Amino acid sequence: MRLFKKASKKNGWLAVCLGADGVYAIHAERDANNAKPVIRLATAFPLSGDTQSAALERFCKEIHPERYQCTTALGNGEYQLLSVDAPNVPPDELKTAMRWRLKDLLDYHVDDATIDVLDVPGDKSAPSRNHSMYAVAARNQIIQQRQELFSSAGIPISVIDIPEMAQRNISALLQEEGRGVACLSFDADGGLLTVTFAGDLYLSRRLDLGSAQLSGGTDEQMTARYDRITLELQRSLDHFERQYPFITVGKLLLAPAGDRSEGLRQYLGSNLYVPVQALDMDAVLDLSAVPQLRNPDMQQRWFMAIGCALRHEEKVL
Repeated sequence: MRLFKKASKKNGWLAVCLGADGVYAIHAERDANNAKPVIRLATAFPLSGDTQSAALERFCKEIHPERYQCTTALGNGEYQLLSVDAPNVPPDELKTAMRWRLKDLLDYHVDDATIDVLDVPGDKSAPSRNHSMYAVAARNQIIQQRQELFSSAGIPISVIDIPEMAQRNISALLQEEGRGVACLSFDADGGLLTVTFAGDLYLSRRLDLGSAQLSGGTDEQMTARYDRITLELQRSLDHFERQYPFITVGKLLLAPAGDRSEGLRQYLGSNLYVPVQALDMDAVLDLSAVPQLRNPDMQQRWFMAIGCALRHEEKVL
């Protein structure tokens, strides 16, 4: 999602993401001589009582982000992702038409919103059928605050993304020709399910169970939580199948989710009709420069930053 003009910097992207406990940064580069995207840098700056501003300033002094193309992501609750019918207007009128459609869907005035759109391609065999789009809306105040936070630290942010697109970027590395791929991840804010097909985001669902709830509990508690996750996934995948009958979901990828990842994977695999696989980033990324990321716990911690850093230039709508 492009919200700010892109600057010409070093190859690849430096993603600088704000976590509850610190600042996480990844530099990824797509090397023509390497089939896998290369992770050149992975670093974190814990808050340890510092403010986000102080952590970002320390990051800036050590990493010199002015040499990179920099991106970050909004957090859950800082934006809305809305599925709407695509307006039948010329491309140059699309965002204006989308603002009109969103004016009754937002709980604040549409003039106070920064809006971008993501196309959701329809069935190529039925070109006359209306298709949907995702509209991303965030309060101007939130965008401005994020800009000022990074600018005051000396970090030149050129793109602000959203977690769904970051997860899409990772899923796209593991998709099979002609099949969709579902991906499920967890962080402190909850779970995120996405379905990607041919590089496009088709489905996004939030789950109200976070990583902390998957890290501990009695066997009975964990079984109840696994049941909730399974039910939500079944409902979401059934809905997806009805809405997009031309796409077959080939597998569900489970991102690293702590000590209970394997237990959850086995439970989902026994109760869902799609194969469930552990997402192994080492299989699709060149991690030779940052071997610590071969550790699943580290992959979970840097998951969102990795996805942001794998950004491709989006289609202009």
